[in-house]
Amino acid sequence: MQFMSADMLPVARGASYRTGLRRLLRGASAGLLVLALVVGAGSAGFAVLFRWLITIFTTLATGHTDYAASPGAAHPGLLGLGRWFLLGVPVLAGLLYGPLVHFFAREARGHGVPEVMYAVSRNGARIPPQVAAVKALASALCIGGGGSVGREGPIVQIGSALGSTIGRLVRVPEPRLRVLVACGAAGGIAATFNAPLAGVFFAMELILADFTAQSFGMVVIAAVTSAAIGRAVLGDVPFLVLPQFSVDHVGQYALFAVLGMLAGVVGVIFTRVLYQIEDVCDALWRGPEWLRPAVGGVLLGLLLIALPEMYGVGYPVLGHAIVGVYGVAFLLLLAVGKMVATSLTIGIGGSGGVFAPSLFVGAMVGSAFGAIAHQVLPGAAGAAGAYGLIGMGAVFAGAARAPITAVVIMFELTGEYSIILPLMTAIVLATGVSHLLSGDTIYTLKLRRRGVDLGRPETIATAARISVADVMTDVPDAVRGDSPLRDVAAVLARSASGVLPVVDDGGEYVGVVTARVVAEALADGRHDTAPASLVLELPVVVTPDDHLDQAIEALDGSGCAAVPVLKDRRIAGWISYRTALPAIRTGVIT
Repeated sequence: MQFMSADMLPVARGASYRTGLRRLLRGASAGLLVLALVVGAGSAGFAVLFRWLITIFTTLATGHTDYAASPGAAHPGLLGLGRWFLLGVPVLAGLLYGPLVHFFAREARGHGVPEVMYAVSRNGARIPPQVAAVKALASALCIGGGGSVGREGPIVQIGSALGSTIGRLVRVPEPRLRVLVACGAAGGIAATFNAPLAGVFFAMELILADFTAQSFGMVVIAAVTSAAIGRAVLGDVPFLVLPQFSVDHVGQYALFAVLGMLAGVVGVIFTRVLYQIEDVCDALWRGPEWLRPAVGGVLLGLLLIALPEMYGVGYPVLGHAIVGVYGVAFLLLLAVGKMVATSLTIGIGGSGGVFAPSLFVGAMVGSAFGAIAHQVLPGAAGAAGAYGLIGMGAVFAGAARAPITAVVIMFELTGEYSIILPLMTAIVLATGVSHLLSGDTIYTLKLRRRGVDLGRPETIATAARISVADVMTDVPDAVRGDSPLRDVAAVLARSASGVLPVVDDGGEYVGVVTARVVAEALADGRHDTAPASLVLELPVVVTPDDHLDQAIEALDGSGCAAVPVLKDRRIAGWISYRTALPAIRTGVIT
C-alpha cells in the first residue's frame, strides 16, 4: 500500500476542489446560475466597449459623436469639403473592416442574429470565440463609418459568442450551452439599450424559441446583471427618449388596426428589399471579398451625400419624426431611404443589425400615417406621434415576427402603459399579415437561402430531400379480399411488419390488413372463414415520387408499421419505419 506524503496533500486537495467545481458548474442548477451571472457581466463589458467604439469611430470619421443629430454638417477638420467628405468615409471604413471580417471571422459579416439562431438550432450552440472581438470591432467601424445599420445584431452575436465560449471552456452539456448563448444575447441587448425585459424576450423568442422555467430564469439573471452593470457605467437613461402619448378616442383603435396591417406589409417589403439588393451586390461583384466593403462604400457614400439622415443608426432622426419635425413626403422618403441604405450596407459586406432600421422605418411610416389621419380626421385621430410609436413596434413585428419582443421593447421605451392596448392590436395584426405574405422572417430568410429551414427538425429537413423510390422495399405477399382470415393470419405471422396489402381480382390495391385487427377478429372463434375484406383498413398511401417526410407523416397518421407505395392503383413498393429511419440517419439523397 502506498501512502501520500504531506507535501502532496495540498496538490491532491486542489485537484479534488477543481474537480468538484467543474462538476458543480456542469451539472448543478447553482452552477448554471453562476455561469449565467458571468456571461451577463461579460456581455455588459462588451456592450459598453461596443458603444464606446462606435462613438470613437463616429467622432473620428465625422467630427460629431452622432452625425445623424446634425445631418449634412461638414467635418470640423474638413470644412472646405462640406458634406462631400461622406463619400470617402465608408470607403476608408470598408478598407479596415473588410479584411478583418474576411480573414478572421466571416460569421461577423451581415446582421448576426441568423448566425446565432443557426448555431443554437443546428450547430450545438458552438460559436467561434474570435467572433466576439471581430464583430465588435467590425460593426463599430461599419456604423461609425456611415453604415446604416443597428447595434442589436452585433451585440447579440457578441454576447452569444461569449456565452458559447465560456460554456465550452467549462465543457457544459449542449442544452446548457444553448441557455448560455441565450444569456449572452439577452445580456448584450439589456446593457446596450438599457432594456432588460426586451433582452430577455428577444433571446427567448428568437434565439431559444423555448420558454422552459429554468432557461427563462437564467436568461433573466443574465439580463438583470448586464443591465445593472450597463446602468452603472452608461447611466440609467433609455437609449431613445420619446414623448408620452395616450389614446384619446376609442375610434383610434380602428386606425391603429389599419396601421398594424400596413406595417405588416412594410415589414415584408423591407425583408424582400434587403435580400434583393444583397443578390444584386452578389451578382455584380467579381473581386476579392475583403475589398468589397470598400468598393461598395462609394455607393453608400453617394447615398449619404444625398440623404445624410441615413448615417449610422439614426436615432436622432427617429426622435424628430415622432415629435413631428418632418412632413409626410419627407417621412416616406426617409422610410424608403432607410430600407435601401440598410440593404446596401449589408449587401456590400457590412456588419450591423436590422432591428434598429426596422424601428426607424416603422417610425417614419407610422408618423406619416398619423399625420394623414390627423388631417382627415382631426377630431378623432389624436396625436400623430402616437402612430409613430405604434409603427415602430408593428414594422419590427412584421419583419421579425417577434410580437412579444415588439410589445416589450416599446413599453420599455415609453414607460407608458396606456399605449399597450393599441400597440398589441397593431403588432398582432402586423404579425398575422406577415404570416400571410411570407413564410420567412427577416432573420430566417437568410438561413433558408442557404438551404436551412429552422421551422422543422433537422431530421425532417433531411427526409424532405430523400425520395420514397430510393428507400422503398419489395412488396410483401399480398392477400385477396376474399381470403379466409385464418389463412391471412398464417401469412401475417411470416411478415416483418405485421401489415399486408390486400388486392382485388385484378391485382389492384384495395387496402391493408394488420396483425392486431386480424387477431381481434379471430379471438372469438367465429370468424376463421370470414373474408379479409371484413377487417380491411385504408391508411394514407404514398407514391414513388413523394419524399420521405411525407412517408413518415403517412406512417404516423395511419398507426401502421408500414404503408404501401402506389403507382396507378397498383402496389409499386412498401415502406416502413425499419427502412425510413435508417435512410434519414445515413442521409440517402436522390
